[in-house]
Amino acid sequence: MQSDKKASFLYSLKAVFWSFFGLRRKSDFDTDSAKLNPLHIVIAALIGVAVFIGLLITIVKLVVSK
Repeated sequence: MQSDKKASFLYSLKAVFWSFFGLRRKSDFDTDSAKLNPLHIVIAALIGVAVFIGLLITIVKLVVSK
């Protein structure tokens, strides 16, 4: 992707996904800070949190039901 273009929502989702795990390189972070749309980051983070909570609830239900 060119540096003068804004990143797509899928790119923002990918950046948030890797940030949840703390696996971002400094060079990627610097590139992202220039390209990412803050609104996309907020929406992607909310989706990530919802998926994470749903996964935790599912795991707890599976463990408790046994």
